Amino acid sequence: MRPLKDILLTTFPDLGLSPKITDALTAAGLTEPTPIQEKAIPLALEGHDVLGLAQTGTGKTLAFGLPLMEHLFQMKGKPQERTAKALVLAPTRELVNQIADNLRALTGETRMKVTTVVGGQSINRQINALARGTDILVATPGRLIDLMDRRAVDLSQTRQLVLDEADQMLDLGFIHALRKIAPQLGTPRRTMLFSATMPKQMEELSRAYLSNPQRVQVSPPGKAADKITQSIHFISKAEKPKKLREILSKDLDALTLVFSRTKHGAEKLMKSLVADGYNAASIHGNKSQGQRDRAIKAFRDGTITVLVATDVAARGIDIPGVAYVINYDLPEVPDNYVHRIGRTARAGREGEAIAFCSPEEGDLLRQIQKLMKIDIPVASGEAPAMGQGGGKGRPSGNRRRGGGQGQGQGQNKAQAKPGNGQRRRRRRAA
Repeated sequence: MRPLKDILLTTFPDLGLSPKITDALTAAGLTEPTPIQEKAIPLALEGHDVLGLAQTGTGKTLAFGLPLMEHLFQMKGKPQERTAKALVLAPTRELVNQIADNLRALTGETRMKVTTVVGGQSINRQINALARGTDILVATPGRLIDLMDRRAVDLSQTRQLVLDEADQMLDLGFIHALRKIAPQLGTPRRTMLFSATMPKQMEELSRAYLSNPQRVQVSPPGKAADKITQSIHFISKAEKPKKLREILSKDLDALTLVFSRTKHGAEKLMKSLVADGYNAASIHGNKSQGQRDRAIKAFRDGTITVLVATDVAARGIDIPGVAYVINYDLPEVPDNYVHRIGRTARAGREGEAIAFCSPEEGDLLRQIQKLMKIDIPVASGEAPAMGQGGGKGRPSGNRRRGGGQGQGQGQNKAQAKPGNGQRRRRRRAA
């Protein structure tokens, strides 16, 4: 009999998952695995450590969630007090909540318990929830360490570990937290690591925490989703507010995600849009968890049509209806551009990514295009000269708005490992 990983998979039942899990998938309208799920799930079911590389919006949560649930479903007994059978670590509160929601939608028939712990919420309430034990604990590293220090959680019986969006954990400085958490886990354990990019530090991380991992990859690092149409406007910083309103006014009912580089800039931009009559809200590091949750819910429901965010939300928003992503400010880290625009064209839909580039941002654009190995089509304006922001090369001559799709592969290794000063600036900006 051929190994499971060698069998051509076309539907979830082909994977050999328990009927309760496949029934839950069918009830949710999910019948066919995505490419990352098709490659990762069989390996995980066979017990391998898995290193998964895939762009955002490709179904990574179920790629680790389904084999995780299957292994736990076959384990006998309820979790003991203050323990967790499996741990999923994610870098942001939004991503933790997103993962937990997706898992809970499938755990009803299995009676598995999914618990979340994140900063910005009552730690006493989380202590009470953990006191009863849980099957799957989804957490941000910082809050989990707070709970460990209070002896509110015991990870010695945790034999399943998932690191989701691990590259962003590195960017946000969570590597030290991971070094404190990992030794507390039970052994032997199975570890799955998922990431959208593969900088040099990620290779080191996988060697440290994964045992002979099976690597699966469905798209080259630095490549945007095929259904994202990209374009760029070369304008001055002073012209950005006018151009933003011009674009928003063309489709007032569309869900539009606008990225600002800093917390202050995001809040200021949001308030100016509200003053001009737009249904806008903002999420960034200065907002409480409740404020961020309410803003995302309103955005998902369509009550708010414009959400202004910093990179803290670049990988924590999974809303299929996002039609436009506007990079009001270009990110300082090229990889973040890919993560930002990955908020649109989700679940097989099409989307549009529009970027503004001022003369001061010419070098940032050059780094982004080098990473993605494309020239983003120009919608308006002229690229800055080499002496203005360090712009290099000539963008595509296609001047239609949204005149092309991002294609390419590879990774700018020179940009993959930012210096300490750059990481500090990034944390303040979140």
